[in-house]
Amino acid sequence: MKITNRILPLLILMFSKTYKLFPHRPYPKKNLIFLLFVISAYQLPAQSLHGKVLALGTEKYLEGATVVLKGSIHQTKVTNQGGDFNFDHLLPGKYSLYVTCLGFKSRKQDVEWNKKDTILQISLVPSVYKLSNIFIISASRKETWTAELPYTTEVVPSPSQSFQMPRSTPEALSAIPGVFVQKTNHGGGSPYIRGLTGNQTLLLVDGIRLNNSTFRYGPNQYLNTIDPFTIHKMEVLKGSGSVQYGSDALGGVVQVLTKEPDFANRKRFGGNVTLKYWNGDMEKTGRGELMYSAPKMAVLAGISVKDFGDLIGGTTTQRQSPSGYTEIDTDFKIKLKITDQAEVILANQFVQQKNVVVFHKIKLENFMINEMERQKRNLSYLKLKWSPENQYFKVVNVLASLNQTLEGRNSQKNGNNTLRQEKDEVSTANVSIDFYSDFNNKWTANSGIEYYQDRIGSTRKDRNTLTQSIENLRGLYPDGATYKNFSIYNLHHLKLHPFNLEAGVRYNCFKASIEDENLGKVNLSPSALVFNGGLNYTFKKHHFYSSISSGYRAPNIDDMGTLGIVDFRYEIPSYDLKPEKSFNFETGYKYYANKWNVTTAVFYNHLNDLITRVKTDEKINGYSVYKKENIEKAIINGAEISIDYKPSNSLLFSNFFSYTFGQNLTKNEPLRRIPPINGYSSLKYTLTKIYFMGEFVWATSQTRLSQGDKEDNRIPLGGTPGWKVVNLYSGYNLKPLQFRLSAQNLFNKDYRTHGSGINAVGRSIWMSMQYEF
Repeated sequence: MKITNRILPLLILMFSKTYKLFPHRPYPKKNLIFLLFVISAYQLPAQSLHGKVLALGTEKYLEGATVVLKGSIHQTKVTNQGGDFNFDHLLPGKYSLYVTCLGFKSRKQDVEWNKKDTILQISLVPSVYKLSNIFIISASRKETWTAELPYTTEVVPSPSQSFQMPRSTPEALSAIPGVFVQKTNHGGGSPYIRGLTGNQTLLLVDGIRLNNSTFRYGPNQYLNTIDPFTIHKMEVLKGSGSVQYGSDALGGVVQVLTKEPDFANRKRFGGNVTLKYWNGDMEKTGRGELMYSAPKMAVLAGISVKDFGDLIGGTTTQRQSPSGYTEIDTDFKIKLKITDQAEVILANQFVQQKNVVVFHKIKLENFMINEMERQKRNLSYLKLKWSPENQYFKVVNVLASLNQTLEGRNSQKNGNNTLRQEKDEVSTANVSIDFYSDFNNKWTANSGIEYYQDRIGSTRKDRNTLTQSIENLRGLYPDGATYKNFSIYNLHHLKLHPFNLEAGVRYNCFKASIEDENLGKVNLSPSALVFNGGLNYTFKKHHFYSSISSGYRAPNIDDMGTLGIVDFRYEIPSYDLKPEKSFNFETGYKYYANKWNVTTAVFYNHLNDLITRVKTDEKINGYSVYKKENIEKAIINGAEISIDYKPSNSLLFSNFFSYTFGQNLTKNEPLRRIPPINGYSSLKYTLTKIYFMGEFVWATSQTRLSQGDKEDNRIPLGGTPGWKVVNLYSGYNLKPLQFRLSAQNLFNKDYRTHGSGINAVGRSIWMSMQYEF
């Protein structure tokens, strides 16, 4: 404004002087009007709309509320720790704001905007969190209302702020229909999405692939390397994802979106400290966060320190020792506004876990030591978001990242002097560009290219604990191997009311370079072309949808180059593999109303060229030898139903039921580790400052076992028994303090989820306290 105030008199003076110097030259009235219009336009820069969201009847500002602005433009913001939101580049006019937040009733507020410096204050009525009005990114790479999607999606809001406050990120997914969490050990947690897990499901962090070329078939622990305190929300896309995100999404996609600081119209500092304790020293956790917001810069930084003791099971199991481990996590995210159209995010996430014991190896396989001595992940990324307001390039996202992982394993059998020390390091570099096009009010599209490159380092040492002599051996993977992943995609989104159509295609090619001391240099270049399509029909509050999705999983370094003991077998390399393929069909119904939410789906997934371990006649160190081949076909089908009933703003009943059937067509036997029928029921009662919740979680027995299941010592003879568990939760918010108390497994049931290597927690109590400043 200071510059404008100086320029405006200067323009008027120049105009008047010019008129005096050339009085004979006519100045039509329309030219004068035009000049005044230009000056007025220059004097009125684009407007900004600021606001705060808070809980009705309190002075508590709400962090993480989603604010959607609709009018001449469409924007979405998430409030920061001060409850602030800010919309730039607005011209005076009429707008509608749609505000949703965990634990509060959604609100719509109409705004006639014609002033610059007014700050809106939007109060939300305490309610029960509903998912029907939120927007999903993962299903189509753009924000889309859940009801309009032709896919089945689920959302887990910020775990650290949820009623359950789960111990780990995988455990946060346990209350989602169609997702079943297996735990090989206390430091693990592998989500089964419609019967598939491991390298057949895709994990993403802020749009970056967590899956790398050493991800194993079957359950793994990698999702547990994400600190739940850093998460804004988790999105689950079931039965689709290869077109949207590439290889590995045969069962679906889990995308973790971390917290993001937001700009504020004035400088502000804040933060919080959280402490949590679980009886029996099962958990001692401390978390601290700091936040800084300003008009053009926002910063969020945090540190978590965790000490997990031995897990105490139910009636007969009691303490499962050794099973505990320690963990430290750090994170920071800096957001800078470069121009009104461009912003940059610089972020880092670091996790280190020590002495994560593989409990069933100690208990069942005569190991004195079997642990991940160190599990580390360090992700750094730079993200540019640019909005040139061009029809074909409405929004451009450029991303560059480096993800470094380390897994160190120690193992030693009882009565044996050899301590085996293994170390696998993977460095993954990534560059990707995504273009969002807005052709008209009915047709939008996402297009992009992605490139990932893995470099693997793998070593193994056998140390004699008596003489301290060391023998250097080949690692689990070929040391120095590289794996390149390039893809190009195009997704289209059509709104032809009452129909919504999603369709897309992706081409993906890979190059694996392996140098093996026995087989020499090996180069493998698989590729895949996949497509998807879905149609959603809306009739009032009823939504009917169907979709088809082809998927694939390219063979990775773990498939081709593994040499050594994995679980209860010995694996040798395979270099002639091709991609696994899937074809998924799904149809469903969604009903969203004031009191009722109903979602149902039935699905069918046909899998071809599955890579499977084939048993040979050899044995090494007492272990049967296996080699991988593309020889199997399978089908997975099932049904899911979710029903929510909200008789009042404070009360919510939630229920779901999930059924999955898997059959190996090649072997004519059940598919491995298919989850049993399972379900969930909960009752939530929420007031302004207090909440109560009871939940009933159950699973039937699983006696449909493959031969591999029968040979798996983690699965009891004859199958995994069914179980029923009751948990209670409560919380009290006394600004600036928040207290939580939970009673787990109220009847002390002794149980484990199917395929797990450790029993679940027995009757126990945990408590937490959070202080905000």
